[in-house]
Amino acid sequence: MIITQTPLRVSLAGGGTDLREFYDLEDGRTISLAIDKYVFVIVSERFDSKIYVNYTKKEIVDTVDEIHHDLVREAMRMTGLSNGVEVTMLADIPSEGSGLGSSSSLTVGLLNAFHMFEGRQVPAEQLAREACAIEIDICGKPIGKQDQYIAAFGGVHEFQYCRDGTVRANRVPMRPADARRLGTELMLFYTAVTRRSDEILTEQRTHTVSNVEHLRQIKNCVPQVLNAIESGRLDLIGDVLHHSWALKKKLAGNITNRSIDDMYELALSAGATGGKIAGAGGGGFLLLYVPRHRQDAVRNALHSYREFPWLLELDGSKTIFNFRRYSVR
Repeated sequence: MIITQTPLRVSLAGGGTDLREFYDLEDGRTISLAIDKYVFVIVSERFDSKIYVNYTKKEIVDTVDEIHHDLVREAMRMTGLSNGVEVTMLADIPSEGSGLGSSSSLTVGLLNAFHMFEGRQVPAEQLAREACAIEIDICGKPIGKQDQYIAAFGGVHEFQYCRDGTVRANRVPMRPADARRLGTELMLFYTAVTRRSDEILTEQRTHTVSNVEHLRQIKNCVPQVLNAIESGRLDLIGDVLHHSWALKKKLAGNITNRSIDDMYELALSAGATGGKIAGAGGGGFLLLYVPRHRQDAVRNALHSYREFPWLLELDGSKTIFNFRRYSVR
């Protein structure tokens, strides 16, 4: 039996420049961090040759090609896992519509578990690259690459998306005290709205050329966040988030709505210095930068919304249980 644990993520700046339509024009750049909320994948050997897949549904099939769950099917194909296994997926949040990268974390976690089940321990870069191939190239999702890479690498990372399709990963060093502070001064509140990101991202991709100047300004927010972290001036991140959110809302028509705007204005009036919707937009979680002495006021102002406490996760996808027996397979 193999169990993998793969973190979810929060994107701080640069979102949208990890889409192929942008980095085909010029290099993209994002900065994001892994959080201590996870997707778990359990793979166990079965006595028979069937494949069991457990999620919100239960599938029992004879071959990989019969699996309805796209990510499980393609991850099994990619890793060469064929039959005689049971796959169970669990997550700390709903699997779709959160804006915390759960779909990509699941893909990375599946690949990690299947490779390990086959006796291979593969590096983070390979997990991320293969996850991108499954989601973007095979399944045709209109998404970028940052979610897969931060899920695989963990910690706080700057990623550069090169025009040749390669990705450069740069871990952002942080003092332990700053890492703890960042995890407590960035707050997440659930908007109570889930949405599929495909429609938003499809519109955003279509308008990449006309939005290229907005996207360049969004990319330029990345060094501002890096400077805030490196100098220990974490409070400046709120201002960057606020500016980035104003730019992001111009990329597509359904990134925000009246309910989200009212929620954000309520948070600002109570003491948040900036924020944005996590992920593509339209719902999910609202990310806010709130100095500690103002957090109770923000909680009171947003009392009708559920807070989602979290801390920074230093590790990317990893195996947390590995029990192997002699097998005649």
